[in-house]
Amino acid sequence: MLVEHKDGNIQPSTLPVITAAQQISQNVSALVTAGNAVQSVIEQTSKIAHMKKVFVAQHEMLSNPLAEPIAEVLSQLSKENTFSHVLAPSSTFGKNVLPRAAGLLGIEQISDVLKIKDADTFDRPIYAGNAIATVKYTNPGMRLLTVRPTAFDAAAIESKTCPVEVIDKTKLKHLEKWKDKVRWIGEEVGTSDRPDLGSAKIVVSGGRALQSKENFKLVEKLAEQLGAAVGATRAAVDAGYAPNDWQVGQTGKVVAPDLYIALGISGAIQHLAGMTSSKTIVAINTDPDAPIFQVADYGLVQDIFSALPELSKEISALPSRP
Repeated sequence: MLVEHKDGNIQPSTLPVITAAQQISQNVSALVTAGNAVQSVIEQTSKIAHMKKVFVAQHEMLSNPLAEPIAEVLSQLSKENTFSHVLAPSSTFGKNVLPRAAGLLGIEQISDVLKIKDADTFDRPIYAGNAIATVKYTNPGMRLLTVRPTAFDAAAIESKTCPVEVIDKTKLKHLEKWKDKVRWIGEEVGTSDRPDLGSAKIVVSGGRALQSKENFKLVEKLAEQLGAAVGATRAAVDAGYAPNDWQVGQTGKVVAPDLYIALGISGAIQHLAGMTSSKTIVAINTDPDAPIFQVADYGLVQDIFSALPELSKEISALPSRP
């Protein structure tokens, strides 16, 4: 299991993937890659319930999430320990690393696993989530999987720790070859007081029907009232109403909150692929035949510019939450 971490903390995408791994085998190990000591990440990982061992790879080329050196470490470790399965989150990080590791190992990868049927058989979405394919490995050997984090519950954290093995640095010397081939330039990370879109319990999303960036602030206002994350359709993002990192859907983020509110969203299959796992879906749209109503638990056929002010007013009148 490849651990995704940032700023000294395990990313939310990691714990559900460990749950998936434990459905295959109770003998689960994890790999933490880093440039320097990341003791907090190592400690957090070692406390995950039923974790057997944490491998730690430390090298200058592992200081940042560069897929090439990480994939090489992962493939090397997998060969040495003859793991039966190698799993990673179906996040940008996991999708970047695991296919490269699969290529180095010469093994086919199964992507975006939603369900573990047995050690060789898995469900994954196809056709933008409109159908679920059951895929089975028939060849002997290792199995490589990226797992959709929203499809599994997060693994529990315990007080006790498991053994930690730091990989001998002499085994990582070959990573220096990547210095001349790939380098980390930087990243731009948006900051917000709102919950992270990928892990938020409530998501409020807007579509092209908002008509302008100024009108999209109505979505943001409702999200602030509910303590929710803000999402958007690709059409709204392409029109400039919302930034790229708010996009929900097949080419955006996959979310599964307790409550998903879709405002002015028709329900194209590409968008539905990113939010149909939500526990409760509320949709407001003027078109009674909009596809979004086929997946919504609650639907209101009304113009959003009339509905949103009323909805905000009613929420403001509710007693303050603790």
